[in-house]
Amino acid sequence: MSLSTAVAKPQFLIAAPSSGNGKTTLTLGLLRVLARRGLVVQPFKCGPDYLDTHHHTQAAGRPSVNLDLFMASAAHAQATYADYLTPADVALVEGVMGLFDGADRMQGSAAAVAELLGIPVILVVNAKAMAYSVAPLLFGFKNFYPGIRLVGAIFNFVNTASHYHFLREACEDVGVMALGYLPNNLAFTVPSRHLGLSIDTNLQYETILETLADTLPATVDVDQLLAVASTPAPVPGPVLPAVVRQEHRRIAVARDAAFTFTYHQNLLAFSGFGEVTYFSPLTDAQLPAGTDFLYLPGGYPELFAETLSANQSMRASVAAYCAAGGVTYAECGGLMYLGRAIVTAQRESFAMAGVLPGTTSMANAKLTLGYRALEWEDVQIKGHEFHYSQLEDQGLMAAPVEITNAKGVAVPVQVYRHGNVWASYVHLYWGEDAAFITKLLASSQ
Repeated sequence: MSLSTAVAKPQFLIAAPSSGNGKTTLTLGLLRVLARRGLVVQPFKCGPDYLDTHHHTQAAGRPSVNLDLFMASAAHAQATYADYLTPADVALVEGVMGLFDGADRMQGSAAAVAELLGIPVILVVNAKAMAYSVAPLLFGFKNFYPGIRLVGAIFNFVNTASHYHFLREACEDVGVMALGYLPNNLAFTVPSRHLGLSIDTNLQYETILETLADTLPATVDVDQLLAVASTPAPVPGPVLPAVVRQEHRRIAVARDAAFTFTYHQNLLAFSGFGEVTYFSPLTDAQLPAGTDFLYLPGGYPELFAETLSANQSMRASVAAYCAAGGVTYAECGGLMYLGRAIVTAQRESFAMAGVLPGTTSMANAKLTLGYRALEWEDVQIKGHEFHYSQLEDQGLMAAPVEITNAKGVAVPVQVYRHGNVWASYVHLYWGEDAAFITKLLASSQ
């Protein structure tokens, strides 16, 4: 990236000392406030999280893009950031976990992303039980690593002006600008689902966004935030390579409330393999006509198990397509849907597509989480594993793929192959290099 002819734009990363301080709540409120002003605001998310990007997109009205320094290269993250920032007025990057928490020390952390992009950091701090003691905390985060610029702080769970006065004095003594606070307001709360925010369709999510946008400007100085975060914007160059269509497939991608865990860049990469059509396993009667590559991404099918099971025509359509040799790739929730059944946390069993000889269960939910690196002969690709369900293997066959964690240690997760159906609990990122998809298609002939 070059700054030789750069134009200054507000760009900043929202970080926190740890998870649970309110990064996502503040991010969503700011996105909607800025969008309301008529600004083109581009959201980004550090790390592999696809839940926050789902909500960013709704709040900002633009697709949120992941910047992950484990799953993709630094050059790809820089080029992606510059490319998506160019048509925007403001860029807002939401951090992941604590500011310096990475796969290995601070490797791939929010701090590493801020340093790579050269953008300032705004720290959001849960100040519910803290006053002037926030000073050493801010001092430490500001001075611990010279590669970042901590320029401002916003405090969460602050209910009185007098409380904020103590916090503002701490900021002044540390040399960090106090940019405001959010009160403790239940109307801001989006219920959690596992490690991410809920995507329950019954949730009045738009109401929460609007409430945040109505309330936030009263206690957060948005104008001052934009001013302190104004930074020379990277000039794109070279431009991200255009996707060259390699094939002319009809690609069907599941997308509805049960299947939302996708990376925007992955979906863009599919355009190099053919025409992409979206469908709903919840409400559509059958696969799109002419489908010759089916992608079933992750999601929360267990929340919609009864509805998915009741849609017998779609289950039959998917099963018939797979039985006829249709090429299919399924990740996590997609794997669950292709199995014989999903057993819910209430121990109710609902029949699924019956393509794979396996059943998944939420009855004894156990978190499995972490980065993954896959090596399939001459192809290397990275991703992450995140699920609570347990797989009962009833005859699944593993493909010859070696899988390790971020430290290179082998892990038990597998890529399964059943005819031309490929499935795994791992969510992969091929937005930078689609060689994995090319090999999968070639291996399915």
